[in-house]
Formats: sequence, C-alpha cells, structure tokens
Amino acid sequence: MPEQLNTRVESCFQQAESFFKRPFKRPLVSFKLRGQKAGVAHLQENLLRFNLQLYRDNSEDFLKQTVAHEVAHLVAHQLFGPLIQPHGEEWQLIMRGVYELPPHRCHSYDVPRRQVLRYIYKCPCGTHFPFTAQRHRLVRQGRRYLCKGCRQGLVFSGETRVE
Repeated sequence: MPEQLNTRVESCFQQAESFFKRPFKRPLVSFKLRGQKAGVAHLQENLLRFNLQLYRDNSEDFLKQTVAHEVAHLVAHQLFGPLIQPHGEEWQLIMRGVYELPPHRCHSYDVPRRQVLRYIYKCPCGTHFPFTAQRHRLVRQGRRYLCKGCRQGLVFSGETRVE
C-alpha cells in the first residue's frame, strides 16, 4: 500500500520538475499520521506524513488529490521560500498549473470517530463525571478532583462506558 503512495509522490515531483525545469529535493515520507488529517507537509523538515486509514478508505481520490496537495506545499516552499501562505496563490498555482487539480484546502473524507473508554466518577451529591483514561490515571497517581456543584471529592464508581 505505501508503495502506491511513494510512487505517486515521486510522479508529482517529476511533474513539477518537468513544469518548472528544475530539480526538487525529495522528502522523507511517513505513514504514521492519525486522526482527521489526510496528509501533512512539514516544510522545514522536508517531510510528508500521510494517514493510511484515510488512504485505505479513499484510495483513488487520496492518490490523485491528497498526495498532490501535500507535494505542492513542499514544491511551493522550495520555489518561493518560507514566507508564503500555506494555501496562497503560489500553492494554488502549482495545484492548477502543474497538477491540473482544484486547489481544495480540505478533504471531505468520512473520518470514523474512535471509540473511547470513560471512567465514571461520582460525587456524594449524586452527580456523575466521565473521566478520560489520562485523567483516571492522574487520580490513581494521587490527584484529586472536586465536584463543580458542591465542591466535594469525586470517587471512581468502578463503572466504565464506551463513547
């Protein structure tokens, strides 16, 4: 799977080199991006990061649009320097002129929400508070939390729920 992404990154750079008649430094490519972003270009590090899950779910458009979008950021940075706007006219020129693609700022892929475990804490006044795993861990390490209403200490109920 990453082979297709690497191949598309290389073809985008070759298109830019042919268009601008100059070489561009190739980036390091990572596939460890998670969450809502499909891709990210780290300009100073010359690094591209891609979300493999969104690629799997949207492979055709991802290869065509998302990869070109991120490569265009690096090409624009190498051509015009660090002071340009991320989705400004220089980047748009590359999207339209080099890749013949619409300069969309954001993708419209469905991003599945991750299920998270909540730890239910209770107050003597009867109020319930769902805690994240991180906050639950802090309580286990000695941190105390108070009820917003009555200011009494919250206690883990032993219950959890998935949201």
